[in-house]
Amino acid sequence: MGCQKDIAYTITQQGAAYVLALKEHHPTLYEDVTLFLHDVKAHHVGHVQYQCEETVDADHGRLEMRTYWITSAMEWLGAKASWPHVHSIGMVESRREGGDQVAVATRYYLTSLACDVAQFAKAVREHWGVENALHWVLDVSFREDDCRIRKEKGAQNFAVLHHIALNLLQRESSHKRGLKARRKRAGWDRQSLLQVLMG
Repeated sequence: MGCQKDIAYTITQQGAAYVLALKEHHPTLYEDVTLFLHDVKAHHVGHVQYQCEETVDADHGRLEMRTYWITSAMEWLGAKASWPHVHSIGMVESRREGGDQVAVATRYYLTSLACDVAQFAKAVREHWGVENALHWVLDVSFREDDCRIRKEKGAQNFAVLHHIALNLLQRESSHKRGLKARRKRAGWDRQSLLQVLMG
């Protein structure tokens, strides 16, 4: 959803850099980038300058290995001219092992960052850290994954309301309870609700 030219333009106009996940909703660009990066990886094409970095993380009985690839060799990419300030394309291969389960995933990116694999890896990790933490909190506190609202703009409207409620509950610090308990307390007691709303 976020990989749009308008979003990239807005980000760069504000003086920031972007790392946008490239998916199949840009079919031609996606196919071109995936084929090129897999060719570079498989054959280590000598005339293509690229950087590669591997990381290994072990936590809570899980082992996660990630390989980051990035290159600024994009002269061949016809879509380059239409994406504002795009400087590099990247690929992240991840392998997660936990118990008997193994999950393998490959993700692709367009970025306005220069060809710097350490900076690219940091941006991707921080994005997923925020994304996973926010998604987990919304699912546990508001059971978002169980929501069956699908009609028209209902899902987007409820997502906005959940984010507002989450921000208000996180600001209310008079009780050292979890968000789920704070939410219940605000629903049961008008004075608590007022505290949450007033911050």
